[in-house]
Amino acid sequence: MRLALFPACFNDALFPRTAVATVRLLEKLGQEVVVPLGQTCCGQIHFNTGYRKEAFRLLCRFLEVFSDGVHVQAVVAPSASCVAMVREQYPELLGWARDRGLVGGKRSERLGRSLERVAGRTFELSEFLVRELGVVDVGARFPFRVALHPTCHSIRGIDVGDAPVRLLTAVDGLELVDLERAEECCGFGGTFAVKNADTSLAMMEDKLRSVRESRAQVLTAVDNSCLMHLAGGMRRGGWPGEVRVLHLAEILVGGGERGLGGVQGVGSPGEGRARGESMAPGDEGGRL
Repeated sequence: MRLALFPACFNDALFPRTAVATVRLLEKLGQEVVVPLGQTCCGQIHFNTGYRKEAFRLLCRFLEVFSDGVHVQAVVAPSASCVAMVREQYPELLGWARDRGLVGGKRSERLGRSLERVAGRTFELSEFLVRELGVVDVGARFPFRVALHPTCHSIRGIDVGDAPVRLLTAVDGLELVDLERAEECCGFGGTFAVKNADTSLAMMEDKLRSVRESRAQVLTAVDNSCLMHLAGGMRRGGWPGEVRVLHLAEILVGGGERGLGGVQGVGSPGEGRARGESMAPGDEGGRL
């Protein structure tokens, strides 16, 4: 299958290792992956903070890149929150733009067709592996105790179900431990953490208490934004080295045989971008 990587600008700027791990994993499973170089932010932060006109411009850009600019069977992202923006909020945003006369006529019809086409084939990584490829065991080894934080967008937005759990359970040597009240929000919520800092921190402390009680060696999730929030709380709370924080893709791509000392997680943002040194640009994008 030919796939387009939608790394999400958050990963592209701060955690390119997650994007690289996603590509390596998909290619290991026999998929062809291209990275459209013209992609930018999906507009989620603009939409959530009321800048809908600016978000609409980014919607148009996203559809131009992933519908008209690249010929693939699916778009895959290591970010449930950004996939939720495309599948859940883009239709609302396009309707808003139509109601206010920002788009109409043939262009409106064209955008509607493009959105239906793109939203229907845009997937978060774990749901794509389990539901579309039918893969549960990706051949990874990771001999550590791991706790999964089910992020809000993954379970209440796009409903990935038990896909992350099934993938982790199949990893050789991995012991999946339970988190108490696992499905509670970690308190990040994008700008929520800024606008409601005290509430956000209290929610984060509840989540970290559950992580500590689980005696996990690694905390994972399908969204690096939540993991960054929790990793920051760990640092401020004096947790250096006690628990590593790692995106699901980086566990599934393997490398656990090196030990946790060789694992660089979300607590240490990477330098560079996902569209980086090893990518050769082409007509439709680059390949990692």
